[in-house]
Amino acid sequence: MNYKIPDNYKVLNGKKDFSFKTISLRSIKKNDIELIRSWRNKQTKILRQKEIISKKTQEEYFRNYVWSTMHSSNPKQILLSIRKDKQTIGYGGFVNISWDDKRAEISFLVSDQIADKKFLYKTIFTEFIYLIQNIAFNDLNFNRIYTETYDIRPLHISILENNKFKLEGRMKSHVMIDNKEVDSLIHACLKNDEK
Repeated sequence: MNYKIPDNYKVLNGKKDFSFKTISLRSIKKNDIELIRSWRNKQTKILRQKEIISKKTQEEYFRNYVWSTMHSSNPKQILLSIRKDKQTIGYGGFVNISWDDKRAEISFLVSDQIADKKFLYKTIFTEFIYLIQNIAFNDLNFNRIYTETYDIRPLHISILENNKFKLEGRMKSHVMIDNKEVDSLIHACLKNDEK
């Protein structure tokens, strides 16, 4: 894959790095995407992804839908690597962005090894939320960020609710996971809630 990957998102005013406590966020690099593909393929149960992602599909996706939009003033998504101790441990950011409505859905995924360690997961997700709220409300001037979480993730949900995300709705029997009907929960955080 010979493709020049931009260093940062234009819409983030040239900022290349966002740090808080033990983690930092930066734009996704070429060597991150295989890690991300592996983590996504191992954690499909908690994602909207239904198919296993191939290396080729992953490369094409990032080239066509992520890196090629980084120079845009209104990208449809802003995806960032989550780094700890100089290693990429996850990724997340903003998807389904509506610039007109000043809102975005947030995404967050860490390695399956971290996902299995409750205290570490809680620490990293809490720090990520702090950074993503600051980017959303201070750098991007969004009014609202929201999440959709399957109701099989009590730890994830409790972390959201402990960090200013309020439950707004429950979509009953929204997905099938392991042949069981599972609800999907919508949580949101508003800029005015931050004050």
